[in-house]
Amino acid sequence: MRPLLLKGVRPYGEGDPVDVLIRDGVIAEIGSVTADDVEVVEGSGAVLLPGFVDLHTHLREPGREDTETIETGSKAAALGGYTAVFAMANTDPIADNAVIVEHVRRRGVEVGLVDVHPVGAVTVGLKGEKLAELGTMAKSAANVRVFSDDGHCVHDPLIMRRALEYSKALDVVIAQHAEEPRLTVGAQAHEGEQAARLGLQGWPAAAEESIVARDCLLALHAEAKLHICHVSTTGTADVLKWAKARGTNVSAEVTPHHLLLTDDRLSTYDPVNKVNPPLRTGTDVQALRQALADGVIDCVATDHAPHAVQDKDCEWAAARPGMLGLQTALSVVVETMVKTGLLDWRGVARVMSERPAEIAGLPDHGRPIEVGEPANLVLVDPDATWTVRGAELASVAGNTPFEGMELPGVVTATLLRGRVTAGRIPA
Repeated sequence: MRPLLLKGVRPYGEGDPVDVLIRDGVIAEIGSVTADDVEVVEGSGAVLLPGFVDLHTHLREPGREDTETIETGSKAAALGGYTAVFAMANTDPIADNAVIVEHVRRRGVEVGLVDVHPVGAVTVGLKGEKLAELGTMAKSAANVRVFSDDGHCVHDPLIMRRALEYSKALDVVIAQHAEEPRLTVGAQAHEGEQAARLGLQGWPAAAEESIVARDCLLALHAEAKLHICHVSTTGTADVLKWAKARGTNVSAEVTPHHLLLTDDRLSTYDPVNKVNPPLRTGTDVQALRQALADGVIDCVATDHAPHAVQDKDCEWAAARPGMLGLQTALSVVVETMVKTGLLDWRGVARVMSERPAEIAGLPDHGRPIEVGEPANLVLVDPDATWTVRGAELASVAGNTPFEGMELPGVVTATLLRGRVTAGRIPA
């Protein structure tokens, strides 16, 4: 592979534009670079960031290739600026054994657009009754580092305690979908004014917050690493702040849609707005933004959840929860966090690349933009805008809640180990 020269880029959006020379997948030189026999990408003053890492992606393969595949999901991820994604375990069959996670990892390598890391199930069949083969999956060729029953809560405290104890011995992370199932039977929307007005069964904030509090205590006593998926309430942010102050090794993510959208959107009964956990109130949205800025919430994760038309274009109660997120995540973060002054571009690098890579233990992602570091990078035009059209996204499905919105920030190129995987590919 010929060396690649990024001309006129601004690392972390700071200072005057510089050139970045990449050779053999590594940053070789930064400054005013003169080099022969290189491929050139014109940066035109674009912001250069470490490639994004998504801890929470649903790629649906194996089993639901009619909604997404590892190939189409990888294309969407690369177009969104991602160089690594973590594929959730709720496939068909469930990724609760070495055979399935190795298949997912192998398909990701074959596609080659992003590093696809399979997430192993915590319990067999996601049923919450018996621990899955955590050790076998961790020691397999897939080298599973994150385990989650996402879509289902590991609600039995004894099972969760055992999972955390095993995870400490394996040096892996347990990621919890925090939802006390006895409090959300039949739930269709955030329990509050909107749900009452619309006649929808409420999903109380306490269902999330109580599990987060319980698991933080379990993780503290087990001295294990706990990760909280898709934080959605003010109370959960408060619990996380308390737990971290006590020394709990807990991290947390927030989705782009929970940073921007509120339950006011439910008034049309459009199932594109149905998601789990549900869209919350404007007060929650503001609290989540501040918690992300303050580091109480560590990172942004998409919870990219593609669904077939028949699973979303139906009555509200029958619709599957979930939204697309890979190609819109950066733009929503720019809209909600950068334009509001809560984060600068170094902050974006922190919450979309550095912290998720650190949480998952990825040694070659989320690295500083320095000579000698792996060239997993993304170029962003901070001044450009684009209009979201679900039919034009790379995913098989088109269920985006941002349809028709004009959003800021455009990914112009994504590089995986120095190879352009999306955007401006050199001639």
